[in-house]
Amino acid sequence: MKTVHKEYLVDKTMIGFIRFIFEGHEGVAVATTLEPEKGHIRLAIAPGRIKTAQMIIEDLKKDFMFDEV
Repeated sequence: MKTVHKEYLVDKTMIGFIRFIFEGHEGVAVATTLEPEKGHIRLAIAPGRIKTAQMIIEDLKKDFMFDEV
């Protein structure tokens, strides 16, 4: 199984928070900022952890924009 890469547009003021959340859930995903001024990020999701990553994303969507590109 390979790492899954997905891109999102998020509230740019929340990029640091998003990175912190995924770092805290060690082994789920790594967030990389692609275009900070637009809030464009990429998640490198670990094999077998897609469901967990999606649950985290859905929870974050309750508080701010987190749209898949």
